[in-house]
Amino acid sequence: MLDRPASAIRFKRLLLTGAAGNLGRELWPRLKAYCDTLRLSARGDTLGTAGPGEELAPADLADKAAVFAALEGVEAVVHMGGVSTEQTWESILDGNIVGMVNLYEAARHHGVKRIVFASSNHVTGFYRQDEVVSPRDPVRPDGFYGLSKCFGENLAQLYWDRFGIETVSVRIGSAFAAPKDRRMLATWMSFDDTERLIVAALTAPVVGHSIVYGMSDNATTWWDNTPARHLGYRPQDSSEVFRAEVEARQQTLDRSDPAVVYQGGAFVRTGPFFAGE
Repeated sequence: MLDRPASAIRFKRLLLTGAAGNLGRELWPRLKAYCDTLRLSARGDTLGTAGPGEELAPADLADKAAVFAALEGVEAVVHMGGVSTEQTWESILDGNIVGMVNLYEAARHHGVKRIVFASSNHVTGFYRQDEVVSPRDPVRPDGFYGLSKCFGENLAQLYWDRFGIETVSVRIGSAFAAPKDRRMLATWMSFDDTERLIVAALTAPVVGHSIVYGMSDNATTWWDNTPARHLGYRPQDSSEVFRAEVEARQQTLDRSDPAVVYQGGAFVRTGPFFAGE
């Protein structure tokens, strides 16, 4: 947790989808510092019990009525919900395609004007690790999951152009307590920097549809965030403090392995998966 909030701006009611996921659970207590009421949404009974200043809004993203109910009365949405790994097309279709349309239609219906969308670095996973990519470069998804995030970014652009709903699409790298391997020395984003980025995306005066890579101030990086500097995000942490430990644990790399060559890592050789196969 940050020693002090990253912004003095407070919202009356924020919605956090995917609140029962790994990153959602981390953001849950952090986002409460920026709103009077935090509404939490996830599938089924995974949320537990609401605490002070919290509301529960269970919803399957493919359930249009439930999504519409979850967005009623909120000022902004932090959308962490949906499928977060390579899965069958049917699962990704429901959570990341139909679910995104339901979310943006609900935002349009209720007049919600700011969404922070958890996109993914897998939108550009088939760029090589010896390239530096900007949010302005063409997408190169590494699977159905990355493809669904490309759709989400394009949907966000459409709803900005057509309806004036602002979105920051955050191409999340590796948000963990510490980097687990040498790839994550480039992709890692600390939980504190994750909070800083989400809050910047929520509170920047004008964002239109902005795309930013979610990473800390790492010495090694494949991503150029210059086009998103208007958000005011300035990471404070770095994977460099973990380098000696990580390199001692993983001293050699197999350069014939696509996961070592491409930025998407293991995702470039995982799936796509088809139902029944």
